[in-house]
Amino acid sequence: MIDNLNEAFSLFLSFENIAIVFVGVLIGTIVGAIPGMTTPMGVALALPFTFTMQPVTGILLLIGIYKGGLYGGSITAILIKAPGTPAASCTVLDGYPLTQKGEARKALDIALYASIFADFMSNLALIMLAGLLAGFALKFGPPEFFTLIVFSLTIIAGVSGDNLIKGIISAALGLMLATIGLDSIYGTNRLIFDNWQLMGGLNFIPVLIGLFALPEIIHYFTKNASGRVHKAVMSGAGAGMKEFKQCFKSIFRGSLIGVVLGAIPGIGGAPAAFLSYSEARRNSKNPENFGKGELEGVAAAEAGNNGVAGATLIPLLALGVPGDVITAVILGAFMIHGLRPGPLMFVENLPMIYALFIGIMLSSAYLFIIGKFSIKAISRISEVPNSILYPIVVVLCLYGTFAINNSSFDVLVMLIMGILGYFMMIFKFPAAPFLIAFILGPLLEDNFRQSMVLSEGSLNILIRSPICWFFWSLTAISVFLLIKSKQKNIPLAG
Repeated sequence: MIDNLNEAFSLFLSFENIAIVFVGVLIGTIVGAIPGMTTPMGVALALPFTFTMQPVTGILLLIGIYKGGLYGGSITAILIKAPGTPAASCTVLDGYPLTQKGEARKALDIALYASIFADFMSNLALIMLAGLLAGFALKFGPPEFFTLIVFSLTIIAGVSGDNLIKGIISAALGLMLATIGLDSIYGTNRLIFDNWQLMGGLNFIPVLIGLFALPEIIHYFTKNASGRVHKAVMSGAGAGMKEFKQCFKSIFRGSLIGVVLGAIPGIGGAPAAFLSYSEARRNSKNPENFGKGELEGVAAAEAGNNGVAGATLIPLLALGVPGDVITAVILGAFMIHGLRPGPLMFVENLPMIYALFIGIMLSSAYLFIIGKFSIKAISRISEVPNSILYPIVVVLCLYGTFAINNSSFDVLVMLIMGILGYFMMIFKFPAAPFLIAFILGPLLEDNFRQSMVLSEGSLNILIRSPICWFFWSLTAISVFLLIKSKQKNIPLAG
């Protein structure tokens, strides 16, 4: 053990490695903060630059970008309602209302503190609990995934605002649009209307940008508002220890949610953020404040989002199974350098694993430093007049959407979703349930149909294991608490 640690420190302790983690987190924060530029895009673009690096150096660069990107998405989500990452769309729910109240500095601070705490917790889980959590994730098959997603869909009630019926309608629309494209089982066309560009379904990023970034801009120009300058939202005190203590329960709970969901391949940060947010609202003394500028909502969303960061590396390193798109790119980096993550790697390359752990822990410290710097620098956009800021945001949205696939069709999808999002905003249909359903819909369908194929049509497979029973129980409890909250006169439908 001591020999392996000594060798790990000798592998890591070089100026190049220490600097590359900082550079990675910085790049990731910037990429995450640009609407339309995604963290997977940033990691993928950086991959070719790792070919000539040492394995530890190259992989740490990609991991740094990953971690920085998860936090960076919250900055523009809070300031201009343009989430830089899918998971940051949950941060919008309370972050942007806080900006409108002139409390952006407080929202940005608590987002940073929650991100760092959750990231640190996730790193500890990776180092200390990799075997246990990876073993749990290995037991998941299609039935287990299906029951998990059914439970996850119950969080729609928690993010539907004051009108549950409109939230359900919004979610149903998201589920419908998620079915566009080829059937994953039989390969038949669905809702493509003879347009081959729809065969792959709607790309998530144009939908995300259109739904959250464009409606506010359309609303501004249709109202023909004056080009006012925002309040000096960064003046005054930000969030301190008092606010952190007030939000600590939600941050801690969100971190645990992120760790557990991050360790399960295929879940990702967005469901973790929304589930953490929903649990914070459910346990809050003032649930009616959520969605209107509640600091605890920002903290919960960012804790759930960043809690997945280290945990997604658990199945990658322990099993060789990438948990999401980003870890799939990182898996490619391992293989380029002649390494194959999995159980044997812990036997044959343990010093390298420890060296990566050292770099990953260092990334949390860098995230704090860069986050504080980013808040002061990037927050200046909140002082730019809307007449100047919004056209710039539109250009970034157009560029980011087009750059994903070099497709003008994606730009058209973004514009259509922007118009849809505008009318949803006007008629007060919440966007969050739409987004949750759009994300989870394909996973729900695929895992249900795979379960039916495995069982030859028998529904008994959905109660085949203790894991299935566990998530069915959580679903029942969630529905019960929803009914109970309605009896307490918490307005869920209006």
